[in-house]
Amino acid sequence: MDFATIVGIIAGSILVATAIFLGGDFMLFVDVQSMLLVVGGAMAATIIRFPLSGVMGALAVGAKVAFTQRKTEPREVIDEISTLADVVRRKGPLGLESVEVKNEFLAQGIQYIADGYEEGFIRESLERERDLYLERLEDGQRIFKAIGDSAPAFGMIGTLVGLVQMLANMDDPSSIGPAMAVALLTTLYGALISNLVALPICDKLALKAKIEEVNQTLVLDGIMQIREGKSPQLIREMLKAYIPEKHRAEIAALAV
Repeated sequence: MDFATIVGIIAGSILVATAIFLGGDFMLFVDVQSMLLVVGGAMAATIIRFPLSGVMGALAVGAKVAFTQRKTEPREVIDEISTLADVVRRKGPLGLESVEVKNEFLAQGIQYIADGYEEGFIRESLERERDLYLERLEDGQRIFKAIGDSAPAFGMIGTLVGLVQMLANMDDPSSIGPAMAVALLTTLYGALISNLVALPICDKLALKAKIEEVNQTLVLDGIMQIREGKSPQLIREMLKAYIPEKHRAEIAALAV
């Protein structure tokens, strides 16, 4: 669970809601017409730019990565790879079948080794799996960026709609308030959707893509070294390049 995303969205929402409550009636800031215009318009513009299946898939990936995906520490992965290498050294590749591996990418590579696949096939398959996963993250990033760009634009469109309605009915004072509410609330909704949800998730997907590229490349290298029959100590030494320098001493200590 990624609590940073959840805490950030909840904290931002609470701050906005508190400012509204302190200033008056909360229901003054609820307008279905404005919501439909901003949310519907942003989604429509995004669907025009991207395939519908891609948009739905990106929303699912964004929600999964931003809210539920647990951060993977390279040190933990190196420890697990070293343990698996020790299993292979003591029991052979078939010994891996009885080992439970939580990391899905690592588990896939371990299964390939246990099944006796050639090195070339293992590397090609894992590289393809890594690249496709990173591509899905990049697609999600682009789609959330599109939503973040479109929401304020449709907020401005709603503002113009509300102003036109207001100016067209200046002779009817009772219509000025609702029209002005639409004009201002669409801008508010557009800004909130863009800056509190869409663009932050876009940036988080970009960060996750960089982290996952490093982690999965680390796993791929570890899998290939296990396949080549290298010792756990040597694997730790070779993989410590993926660790920040300040943590390398801990890896070196474990290799002793």
